[in-house]
Amino acid sequence: MPTSKQKKIAILTGGGDAPGLNGIIEAASLTLLKQGYQIIGIQDGFEGVFEERYLSITAERVKNIHSEAGTLLGTSNKMGTEGREAEFLEKFSKLGVEGLIAAGGDGTFAGLSKFRDKIPLIGVPKTIDNDLSGTEITFGFDTACSVVAESVDALRATAHAHKRVILIEVMGRTAGWIALGGGLASFSDVILLPEKPFSRSKLLEFLRDKQQTQRGLIVVVSEGAHASGEEVLVAHRVKGSPQEERYGGIAERLARWIEESLGWEARHVVLGHLQRARTPTTTDRFLTLGMGVTAARLALEGQWHKAVVYREGRIQSAPIADVMGPARRVNLDHRWLEFADTLGICTG
Repeated sequence: MPTSKQKKIAILTGGGDAPGLNGIIEAASLTLLKQGYQIIGIQDGFEGVFEERYLSITAERVKNIHSEAGTLLGTSNKMGTEGREAEFLEKFSKLGVEGLIAAGGDGTFAGLSKFRDKIPLIGVPKTIDNDLSGTEITFGFDTACSVVAESVDALRATAHAHKRVILIEVMGRTAGWIALGGGLASFSDVILLPEKPFSRSKLLEFLRDKQQTQRGLIVVVSEGAHASGEEVLVAHRVKGSPQEERYGGIAERLARWIEESLGWEARHVVLGHLQRARTPTTTDRFLTLGMGVTAARLALEGQWHKAVVYREGRIQSAPIADVMGPARRVNLDHRWLEFADTLGICTG
């Protein structure tokens, strides 16, 4: 049973969910519990602080949750701290914790950066988009790419059966890592990225040539991809969200264009939140195990205001400011694009 003198640390997950969040919670909690700490889980990100909703984390509660999708604590990207800083700090202070371990994206860390002098923080960068600065890979990315690759593998069969082009729209906003990673892993015929506006004429030429030799064809297109000289398609807007514009619709638009231009029957599939919803791959399990343990050790050592990152082939710590820079996008000279070109995959 917890005692009033027992040291306490809080854990929070914020922003969009990502496969592996439960792995962070389990690994960090078990490491801290073994050292006699009490763990307080904050529910639904910042909302949990404002509404004072918490979970008492025990070893039994977190045992084996690493294999589950989602997050035991819940998460939210709809509520920040702006204009309510005093209220947030007052309610967080009631917890009486030594510090906070937060798994989130740049929005989560930006919201907490206002309290640097008041809330000791360890950050674990998280996004399936793999676009956070300061780290070479984020957990959840490998799982998202696996969803894309397996979808391509499955849809290729129906594309060939019906002599169709099938376009698969994937997440990523302004960064094409998921499209590129998943598209390469599945040897997609075409991969379209936000970083590389495609030429309609060159794409049409590529498709026309393939139409003569292939029964079906697969296009993996990032939601933020667009033709040269054209704007990104915005599906809708969410007021109050850190990213109000929600991209989408490019796969359907291209499917209609291909049919009109070539007479080649085309269909589109939007994977959407399926990329978040799958249980984590082995790669993401190893990554979150190591990151969770490292985050807990940094807290135990009092090395606050650090982020747990992956660099040069290993997990290490860095200043939190390192992961709060501009989005890390695909460079046009990246080796993965060279691989695509070597394989004859069209990238626009």
